[in-house]
Amino acid sequence: MAGDLHLDSAAHEDAIVWEPSPADLERSRLLRFIREHGLSDYEALLARAVEDPAWYWDAVVRHLELEWYTPYDQVLDLSRGLPWPRWFVNGRYNYVHDAVDKRATGPDRDRIAVVWEGDGGAVRRLTFGELAAETNRLAHALRALGIGKGDRVGIFLPMMPETAIATLACSKIGAVFIPIFSGYGAEAAATRLTDCDARLLITADAFYRRGSVVPLKATADAAADRSPTVERLLVYRHVGADVPWNPERDVWWHEAVADQPDHYDTERTAGDDPYMIIYTSGTTGRPKGAVHTHAGFPIKAAHDLAFCFDLQPDDTLFWITDLGWMMGPWAIEGTLMLGATLLLYEGTPDYPEPDRLWQVVERHGATVLGVSPTAVRALMSRGDEWATRHPMPTLRAFGSTGEPWNPGPWRWLFTVPGQSRRPILNYSGGTEISGGIVGCVTIKPQKPCAFTGPVPGMAADVVDADGRSVRGEVGELVIRGPWVGMTNGFWRDPDRYLATYWSRWPDVWVHGDWAEVDADGFWYILGRSDDTIKVAGKRVGPAEVESAAVAHPAVQEAAAIGVPDPVKGEAVVIFAILRPGYTPGDDLREEIRDVVTQRLGRPLRPADIRFVSDLPRTRNAKIMRRVIRAKYTGQENLGDLSALENPAAVEEIGRVG
Repeated sequence: MAGDLHLDSAAHEDAIVWEPSPADLERSRLLRFIREHGLSDYEALLARAVEDPAWYWDAVVRHLELEWYTPYDQVLDLSRGLPWPRWFVNGRYNYVHDAVDKRATGPDRDRIAVVWEGDGGAVRRLTFGELAAETNRLAHALRALGIGKGDRVGIFLPMMPETAIATLACSKIGAVFIPIFSGYGAEAAATRLTDCDARLLITADAFYRRGSVVPLKATADAAADRSPTVERLLVYRHVGADVPWNPERDVWWHEAVADQPDHYDTERTAGDDPYMIIYTSGTTGRPKGAVHTHAGFPIKAAHDLAFCFDLQPDDTLFWITDLGWMMGPWAIEGTLMLGATLLLYEGTPDYPEPDRLWQVVERHGATVLGVSPTAVRALMSRGDEWATRHPMPTLRAFGSTGEPWNPGPWRWLFTVPGQSRRPILNYSGGTEISGGIVGCVTIKPQKPCAFTGPVPGMAADVVDADGRSVRGEVGELVIRGPWVGMTNGFWRDPDRYLATYWSRWPDVWVHGDWAEVDADGFWYILGRSDDTIKVAGKRVGPAEVESAAVAHPAVQEAAAIGVPDPVKGEAVVIFAILRPGYTPGDDLREEIRDVVTQRLGRPLRPADIRFVSDLPRTRNAKIMRRVIRAKYTGQENLGDLSALENPAAVEEIGRVG
């Protein structure tokens, strides 16, 4: 059962390391919301939101000052059952109105909406007025290409202003966009385009990554050739590279928008009309297309940014992401709906020098920086001086999502770039969630690696193998009630949606993560439950083993898997990336095994340590442990690899001894 999962005591640190200052409390819109509704404290808010979700989300809509074309006459309808809630029934709502239209005139018109910095250092800025005009011109161009309400449009672009414009223009005309990771190969892109019958693919000629040109148009052509429903490619001239051209299919963006009007009447969509299908990769089978609506995902994004990250109009959000990861649309829509500034960066955190990330923060006055633990581990290995040379006076908080923290990198981010005064706002949820299940807030204290608890409005719980709530032990992360932003199922596959999330216990969403709540009420995410290792009846999460391994000074990063063992059932194998200056060898291997044994106990002593130069991971930095396990054990079918960023790392797994 889940409760026997081993916990490394070093992974949970009892000390409070950050407390909100009077200034944090004074500026907090979450605290204002609590006071507006006469609630005694944060815990009272969480309880009221779970007890009466219709009250809560109606109050959120009003607090965020969202504007409806036609008011809804019922907040929540559960007549079809908990997996299929209807929110804001009969309301007419298009999030583009709140993100762009209402800011195109008046005091917001000349404020900066979007800032972009390219890989090579080029910078562009768009005001809300300019963003609205460009969105409207593209909306007209899409209509001229025959795209209308309900049509599906793939967006295959790196993070640049046109990426935001494309998402907004699709939504403005009522089309449904499909965000496609800019690093995908043709087959992965084609699978998604074909599954949803996309008629148009928006792409660019190329983009820069670490100083090299990535020929995006060539990949888009190959994807379109494999996708029978794709009729046209709309191509943005970004780099100026020579590209293959099919005049029967291809259209230049700049030609399509030339002479188009800068006004367009936004489609008055129903709140539950689809606006986005975003695909997530499974361990087997085709990718799952999560369907999201105008009054779902965007409102959840704006809500979480407002209440977890305290994002306000004077803020600049900078999140390292790609459009194909849910944090891309989440950042675009949520930031603009709150009237804040969105900082888009097309490069990598350490190019051309290891301080590039801190330079970008400082240069553009970012106030909230979203960065993954993987990126932090890589930056940490380059030395403190790259971060300490940049005081980043505007930065007030970090955001983090995508994977569990190890204590060492968390403390480094907090103490070195964070100067022991900037909170790390942990945030964990999923593509089908539209944001966070658990998170941190700026009005509550922090422990290393921990979450404050459930995001407001999320009826999250931790349960044992029988579905009973547990505290002080590890269990499955579940959700017991509906929330705004819950996916409207998988595209054309409702049975798979029900089987994935709702089949274990009646009316309980099982998310697939191990979690724990400590004695002080802090929450921890310990990794995917399907990554759990079971040695001689004792379960251990890979994050626990990895934290033990990186406690050795030679180890920069590690991935732990369970492999078949004839005696123990499974044995632990660790793949480790070494810090500069350390050389692989049997003596070092034994030292690392000893450190893990000291921290976790002899039954969990690793059977092997393998040294590698990289680990298979997705573009959004999640380590693909299932792929490591499959390659190590010699399986021919490695599962869905469409999200894999670095195929060479998989081949290395098969070679190292």
